[in-house]
Amino acid sequence: MPSKAILSEKQAIVEALAKRLQDAQGGVLVDYRGINVAQDTELRRNLRAENVEYSVVKNTLTRLAMTQVGLDSLTDQLNGTTSLATSAEDPLAPLYQISEFSEKMGDLFTIKGVFMEGKVLDAAETAELSGLASKDALYSKVLGTMLAPITSLAVVLGQVLEQKGGSPAEEAPAAE
Repeated sequence: MPSKAILSEKQAIVEALAKRLQDAQGGVLVDYRGINVAQDTELRRNLRAENVEYSVVKNTLTRLAMTQVGLDSLTDQLNGTTSLATSAEDPLAPLYQISEFSEKMGDLFTIKGVFMEGKVLDAAETAELSGLASKDALYSKVLGTMLAPITSLAVVLGQVLEQKGGSPAEEAPAAE
């Protein structure tokens, strides 16, 4: 029987994990077996840049925390080596980063389960979402689409001006 100090310490860990899971917009459970320190450091750096919290977790304590927040269907995945990546800001950030790293590492680093906004995703939903473009990529596509007509107009006006034999400096006197 564990002492009261150890028991209260474990209860605090479960409460902290439950709060982290509750506050998370999205999260990924990972089997990280076989990666080395350099690879783990690279992964953590990439996750930190995206404001994703990543840590190795104990299966039993995580199981208790998941039960508290209603993610019971993920508790079957809690065996072997387990780490947890969560984000309170962007629900897709952990999935994108972990999926990308998992593709590079193969069987050494696999996704066990994914949850998003309190819902557990199945393998098909996970594959579909991980294939989508990131928010930043979508923003750049929209911005590129919005800037294309303006850029084309500037090019056409420049060509018209060249055909007329003028240059922008000749047409508009500089303000003094």
